[in-house]
Order: sequence, then C-alpha cells, then structure tokens
Amino acid sequence: MNLKEVELLKNQYLNDMFKLMNFTEEEKEVITSLHSFRQYKKGNVLLKKGQFSKTSFYVIKGCLRSYYLVDGEEKTNEFYTEGDYFTPSCLVTNKPVDHYLDCLEDCLVNVSTAESEAIILEKFPRFEKLCRAYSEALVVKQQAEFNDFKMASPEQRYINFAAKRPDLLQRVPQYQIASYLGLTPQSLSRMRKRLLNDEIAQRKVAV
Repeated sequence: MNLKEVELLKNQYLNDMFKLMNFTEEEKEVITSLHSFRQYKKGNVLLKKGQFSKTSFYVIKGCLRSYYLVDGEEKTNEFYTEGDYFTPSCLVTNKPVDHYLDCLEDCLVNVSTAESEAIILEKFPRFEKLCRAYSEALVVKQQAEFNDFKMASPEQRYINFAAKRPDLLQRVPQYQIASYLGLTPQSLSRMRKRLLNDEIAQRKVAV
C-alpha cells in the first residue's frame, strides 16, 4: 500500500465511524488524535504463544490469521479481514496467550488499548452505548458461528465457509483453509473436486 492509499483508508475508516453518531467537530478531533494506525508486512507475526499484549486490532485492510501449534503443526482457528476486530485472550483472562497471530497479507490496522478506550469513554460517555451494542452484537455473531460450525459436517462447514467468506478462497492458502475446517489438504481437495463435479452434473440436468 502506498502512502496515498493508506491515508485514504484511514480517512474512510474515521468517516465511517463518525457516521455512527452525531459527533461534534471537537469530538471528532479528540477521537482522531487518540486513534493509532499501523502497517504490517505480509509474514509479520504480531503475537506469539506465551506473550501478553495490551493491544487489540481492527483490520482496515488485509488479512490476519490466528493459529495454534500442536506437535509442531499449525492449527488455524480464525481469519480476520476488513471490518473484523481481534482482541487477544490475555485481555480477558490476564494470562499469556496460547496462540499466534500473523499477517497473511500486507495489513493496515487500527490498534487500541484499554487505556486509550478509557480516555475516549471518559471524555464522551455517550460513546459507551455504541461500544456496548457493538460488543454484544459481536458476541452473538461469534456464538452463532461457533454453534453452526460445531454442528455441521466437514462438507457443510466448507459450503458455509465458501458462502460466507468467498474472498478467502482466493486470498488464503488451501492448507490453511483445510486446517481451519478440521480437514487435511488432501481431503479438502477431494471434497472441492466432488462438489464441483456435482455442480456441473446438476447444470447438465437443468439444461
């Protein structure tokens, strides 16, 4: 991302935020001054097992991946793309994280800490209502996705993933998608081929 694109994305992010509530110009200036943006290159590891971080990440551009190491093998548990928010588990548990967070693409993120959020809420108490509503909606969304994932068969997990996040099929290596779905790369490859053949057969029948 060049400098012009970065500035455009930053301004768009802030403008979208300001549309959520009727902020005064003074409020906009304070909120803008408290926001911190960072760029990371593809391959950067932002968090490692055993570390403690006070930073949360909102993805403005790019893709982050959270994963565990099990017997030396990476087990992907989530992808975060534009509009997604990542909060390290240590901010809730007060214990070092047991997973990793890395960049699958060049990323632009908005970073925040409990301290910076506290300053904003202290200056603008009415902002707390918006934050609380967002947090509650996020919890409900994550719980629903977890329940769907747990109850679905491997094939249905892939179908759901492809329907809800089709962009990731092109942005993320297949072996990482397989890991996320709880499959081997070989099993995922066979499943995709079978589903494609079924789709082609259905089209022929329809014709």
